[in-house]
Amino acid sequence: MLTYLIIIVVLALLFDFINGFHDTANAIATSISTRALSPRVAIIMAATLNFVGAMVSSKVAKTVGGSIANPAKIENGVEIVIAALLAAIIWNLLTWYLSIPSSSSHTLLGALAGAVIAGAGVHSVNWDGFTQIIIILLLSPIIAFGLGYLIMVLIKYIVIWSGNTSRSKLNRMFRTLQIISAGLLSYSHGGNDAQKAMGIIVFGLVAAGVQTDLNVPLWVKIAAALAMGLGTSIGGWRIIKTVSGKIVKIEPINGFASDLTSSIVIQFSTFIGKPLSTTHVISSAIIGTGSVLRFHDVQWGTVGRMLITWIITIPISIVLAFSIYFVLFRLIF
Repeated sequence: MLTYLIIIVVLALLFDFINGFHDTANAIATSISTRALSPRVAIIMAATLNFVGAMVSSKVAKTVGGSIANPAKIENGVEIVIAALLAAIIWNLLTWYLSIPSSSSHTLLGALAGAVIAGAGVHSVNWDGFTQIIIILLLSPIIAFGLGYLIMVLIKYIVIWSGNTSRSKLNRMFRTLQIISAGLLSYSHGGNDAQKAMGIIVFGLVAAGVQTDLNVPLWVKIAAALAMGLGTSIGGWRIIKTVSGKIVKIEPINGFASDLTSSIVIQFSTFIGKPLSTTHVISSAIIGTGSVLRFHDVQWGTVGRMLITWIITIPISIVLAFSIYFVLFRLIF
């Protein structure tokens, strides 16, 4: 059992590390694209604030650790976590290699459900809790698109009303504001995304009988925060290129609006203790704000490919985790 627990912690931190460089684009793509920040400075800032954000709360971790299944009552809980983490890591690496900004949240939660089905049966999945999480995952990008559109319209009218329409002055002003908004987004990203790894570790600890509740130990918080911060420090250049240049042309004004929109949506979700996809939220905010400035310039082909990836991630992760569990713990061990 101790060996399995060590494997869980290592895999969870590896997932968090990959999540860091996989999702670095989320927080810094717009600021790099508009040259508000240099890549080096942007990544250092994102890594630092990701760590800080990850240490602040544990509501999302408790949701991840207890909403999909009850780790205290489930059979084969430790093996289930191992299979789920392996599936999530494989899918994250594949989409990173293909430069597709997929969701680490979707793949982890889908993989956990698939592994639970394989290891303990369909009846062991808390379908009410799983459905609530799916609803948040589906609604948050729609909300981000709509809110981003509204914020961009508001900013546009404020700029026109103020009479300050000099392009060079606007760019300078919003590049400065982007430094603040990118920092807020990095903090928000860490506060939601790092907690998913914390939650999965706690799931394993409870399933193994090491602890009896879903409270996140301090060492788990620090380890997960460090893993995400280190992963972020490496950067995710493949996905940064997609988010920053292949969806719509990002200017300082809509870059700031996108960051602000994303931060609001992510912070609210973290406050109510619900995991969401920061990738989906930020990409949707970029599309929403970009549509206000130049609707016809949005690369809808790229958007379509992203949507397909978003749709297939959960079912693929369920099947992948189910298959990994079956092969590892039914056929091999």
